[in-house]
Amino acid sequence: MSLEWLVAWSWSLDGLRDCIATGIQSVRDCDTTAVVTVACLLVLFVWYCYHVGREQPRPYVSVNSLMQGADANGLQNGYVYCQSPECVRCAHNEGLNQKLYHNLQEYAKRYSWSGMGRIHKGIREQGRYLNSRPSIQKPEVFFLPDLPTTPYFARDAQKHDVELLERNFQTILCEFETLYKAFSNCSLPQGWKMNSTPSGEWVTFYLVNQGVCVPRNCRKCPRTYRLLGSLRTCIGNNVFGNACISVLSPGTVITEHYGPTNIRIRCHLGLKTPSGCELVVGGEPQCWAEGRCLLFDDSFLHTAFHEGSAEDGPRVVFMVDLWHPNVAAAERQALDFIFAPGR
Repeated sequence: MSLEWLVAWSWSLDGLRDCIATGIQSVRDCDTTAVVTVACLLVLFVWYCYHVGREQPRPYVSVNSLMQGADANGLQNGYVYCQSPECVRCAHNEGLNQKLYHNLQEYAKRYSWSGMGRIHKGIREQGRYLNSRPSIQKPEVFFLPDLPTTPYFARDAQKHDVELLERNFQTILCEFETLYKAFSNCSLPQGWKMNSTPSGEWVTFYLVNQGVCVPRNCRKCPRTYRLLGSLRTCIGNNVFGNACISVLSPGTVITEHYGPTNIRIRCHLGLKTPSGCELVVGGEPQCWAEGRCLLFDDSFLHTAFHEGSAEDGPRVVFMVDLWHPNVAAAERQALDFIFAPGR
């Protein structure tokens, strides 16, 4: 062991001893009240962390809650009224409007009333809007007035997101094909949801279900899930936002129905589109195309069917809800707050 190393080591110990002594003297010189205050704050912080860690998340009430008990009234296509006063889709009464108005007031107090004119008007006169709408367009939950109405939208309505989805067509298709290999012996693999239909089979695999991420499913489609984060207009923070893979088997018919709101446009990216498949929105038929997006307003009366043969295989689309292009940024922020999952 060299002399230089011993000298350096001795110097390091001296420095460490001096540092510790300085720290101890600083604590002794410190005001007692300040020390007690810091100690109390530290205890409160530890208690807060413990409390937050133990706290269970708020129960999420689904917009399309499945029937709970024999006294719930069901509808076709998986749209089932749960009769819960907390469910925005099921509470078709004055209480819902009061709740929405309370949420709007809370938002305005935190942020601003600026730009809230249409939302305020919509909530105030929601009953009149929903009851007086022509039968071709009747959103079940919330109608935002003064939005342009059309069954289908041009691709330029959300050009960036449409082009991004179409560029990643092969990525999404590959992850779907991996998922679909799990189907065997007519069993429904974990993560898939069977929807009620008059004929055939309609199954969906949700990555985002009514504003809530489904972690187990997202882990099975990691690249598709990451793609959602790159979309500029994806609705991901309120109960009207969904992203899923939708599969129709040959011979399937989806009964005509209305979506819950007109603030969104539904985007279908065709993954597998055999002949004999059609989407009808507001009485206007359209066909899907593989690798292409189809945009429509699902608050219009709409249906879909697959009249192909078993040899044609299923019709598969990747579905994602995007903001209606005429909903302003301030309105989007407010609607995310008002219709936040569990609010």
